[in-house]
Amino acid sequence: MSGLKNSPFGKRLRASHQDAEDDSSRKHRPRPNQIFALTLGSTPSLDSRPTTSDSGEPESPVESRTPRDYGDRFVPSRDAGDMRTSYHLMDDSTPSTPSKNRIIPTESDALKEQANAIFTSILHTEVTPPSPQRSASPTRPATNTPLPSTPTRRRLFNYNSPSRSNPATPTRRLDAPTDEAYSMSPVRAESRQLLESPRRQLRNVCKTPYRVLDAPELADDFYLNLVDWSSTNVLGVGLGSCVYLWTAHTAQVSKLCDLSSSNDTISSVSWVQKGTTLAVGTLAGRLRIYDANTLQLQRTYQQAHTQRIGALSWNSHILSSGSRDRLINHRDVREPGFKPFKRFQGHRQEVCGLRWNGDSGPQAALLASGGNDNKVCIWDLRGSKRPQPNSTGGRSGSAGTSASSAGEDPGEIPLWKFHEHTAAVKALAWDPHVAGILATGGGTADKHIRFWNTFNGSMLNELDTGSQVCNLTWSLTSHELVSSHGFSSTTAQNQICIWKYPSLDMVASLTGHTHRVLYLAMSPEGETIVTGAGDETLRFWNAFPKKENHEAKRESRLDYGRLIR
Repeated sequence: MSGLKNSPFGKRLRASHQDAEDDSSRKHRPRPNQIFALTLGSTPSLDSRPTTSDSGEPESPVESRTPRDYGDRFVPSRDAGDMRTSYHLMDDSTPSTPSKNRIIPTESDALKEQANAIFTSILHTEVTPPSPQRSASPTRPATNTPLPSTPTRRRLFNYNSPSRSNPATPTRRLDAPTDEAYSMSPVRAESRQLLESPRRQLRNVCKTPYRVLDAPELADDFYLNLVDWSSTNVLGVGLGSCVYLWTAHTAQVSKLCDLSSSNDTISSVSWVQKGTTLAVGTLAGRLRIYDANTLQLQRTYQQAHTQRIGALSWNSHILSSGSRDRLINHRDVREPGFKPFKRFQGHRQEVCGLRWNGDSGPQAALLASGGNDNKVCIWDLRGSKRPQPNSTGGRSGSAGTSASSAGEDPGEIPLWKFHEHTAAVKALAWDPHVAGILATGGGTADKHIRFWNTFNGSMLNELDTGSQVCNLTWSLTSHELVSSHGFSSTTAQNQICIWKYPSLDMVASLTGHTHRVLYLAMSPEGETIVTGAGDETLRFWNAFPKKENHEAKRESRLDYGRLIR
């Protein structure tokens, strides 16, 4: 046996048995993970259940995901969506996904907005042109074909000129000099026509204020009116318990009054239309009248209202005040008495807006009031009755008619009452260019500017601004409307917007305030507007062009048309 072990056959037999043992031991040895260099068998399991299946069969190996080959390129469908986003033409600062159209755009140049709109239209025309109508497949007419016969002596080929009745044939189409085949322009005819068409003349508005003044203690209260600009170019501002006057010509500041000794706070200021008289309302319901030239107190109404006076408006020598006690009182400042000669009560909550019609026509006696009850009332101080209910508009016409028939004073009921707003109405503005047009703005829950015809009580138009409307004023030099805004559900808020009327196109949007723009006033010449916000700043903007001076021509004595009666 020893000879057999040492023989070559025995050595090969032992070598084969050793190789078999090595293979069996290698199979039962745990395999290492090539990625994390950890042993799979030694990794603790987060599941207490056994790793083997119930059927006793070995688990199926995990399939490795291989990337699918979709081809050499991917062509998206550009029929719908934002073309600028599809072709990677958006700015780097904006998200790559198309966003919703914003109602109020952010601060931008009007010329840039117009160029972007033209570029988008041309891009749609060039990339997605209207598909031509495909002709239908030719069909053989159902005719009885004759049987084949011996050909007679005829011409096999007939040469005719193209038909003039069908210009769509290629021969007749190329005869037109305006065909695209002869065009040297890189764009289509529709795009070329859009580029060559005359553009609407836009007015550039400076987007930065030319002056910024600090206004400490300027209240961030929607229901107050603390800024007003006089006809003598003096700005009155209520700050805390004091009223300050800022002269525009000299930039001089003077203190008009200080109510800290009486523990009272300013809630409203209002200048008379022509003159230096300033009315001041307080939170305690007191009403004071000052002379700005002498800085002297002329008259005091200690109990003008039982609660704060948030709105004031002048009509010559008549001063109207609106309060939180839901009353509108009218006083003649020439009389020494303290009681109002007329009182209106048409709102169920606080009166937060008052504006007399500044027109010198027959509607000068109309007063517009807005309340926290979301209502707008039109009052006639002369006691005129409204038209009959068969006229359009005015959903409260029946109420006024019944009140008049009941024997009440027609001047103590509103001429019109509008219910369309869904939030508090503080912003009121009469159109100085068209008689009888009133613009009103709603609060946070409404966000609309509505235009009314006070002759028949109908709503002319409405504009969804997307943010709280805090104040409104009309331009004196152009037919445009300025609105100041506050809270918004979009990214654009705390803006001052200029709208063209009646198209309601945005002329410009001014930004800079960090809080709600609650206060708005216009200079007497109509070129500058001043805005105040809860950030305790006053900003002056050059918003409108200079007014053309035609006063000398209109007041000339040689104008005989004015002398004809």
